[in-house]
Amino acid sequence: MHIMVCIKQVPATSQVEVDERTGVLKRDGSAAKINPYDLYALEAALKLREETDGRVDVISMGPPQAKAALLEALHIGADAGYLLTDRRFAGSDVLATARALCAGILACGRYDLILCGKQTTDGDTAQVGPEVAELLGIEHASYVQRLTADSQAVVAEINMGEGTLVQRIPFPCLLTVEKDINTPRLPSYRRSLTMDEQQITVRTLGDLAADDPRLYGLSGSPTQVERIFPPEAQTGRVYWTGTAEQIADQAYALLAARKYI
Repeated sequence: MHIMVCIKQVPATSQVEVDERTGVLKRDGSAAKINPYDLYALEAALKLREETDGRVDVISMGPPQAKAALLEALHIGADAGYLLTDRRFAGSDVLATARALCAGILACGRYDLILCGKQTTDGDTAQVGPEVAELLGIEHASYVQRLTADSQAVVAEINMGEGTLVQRIPFPCLLTVEKDINTPRLPSYRRSLTMDEQQITVRTLGDLAADDPRLYGLSGSPTQVERIFPPEAQTGRVYWTGTAEQIADQAYALLAARKYI
């Protein structure tokens, strides 16, 4: 079984700057890590590999420094990594990102299963995985919390909120997984001694079978940010003393003055 895992490098802190002109995150120079939800997808892939004697590859779209996330995935247990990096990918929304990942996956050859985390911590849209599946024309399911597989299909237990749905999905297919599916393993020191950047293939937009370069990056993103800015910090505080009735009267007067009531 050949399993592809889509991962993303995200900021390691919530204190990030935003380019107010383009509306995209300024990632250069900021600390980064593998998107936490993607670690659950990687662990699910590694467990399936142990059961089926398959192969696990990881793929990511991002700037050159995203190679560090792929290298960490190799140290955790992946067999090979693919980085899609090109200045023309900058500013991609979920659709343009899905197009790039779709082209990158097709460039890797045959696959049986694609796994993704249910969402990323920097976007929280939960849209890229399903959009990749739609572009590839394969079946897919989201919010998977249990997973088994045989040589022909996966059996996924899907979190439906009020209950669960158990579904058998034939290969090839794509699943996005919940964090309850497993506990991710840590990177292996022994693997770090043998796995290096030679196992990572770097591809640009020109290396992919891209039908129209204008469909990628900011020009290929139908979602355009009109304006984005950091929230203003509110540091003002009001302290009241007195009896419960006096404090209640003061609170009421303040809310009335600000026309909240």
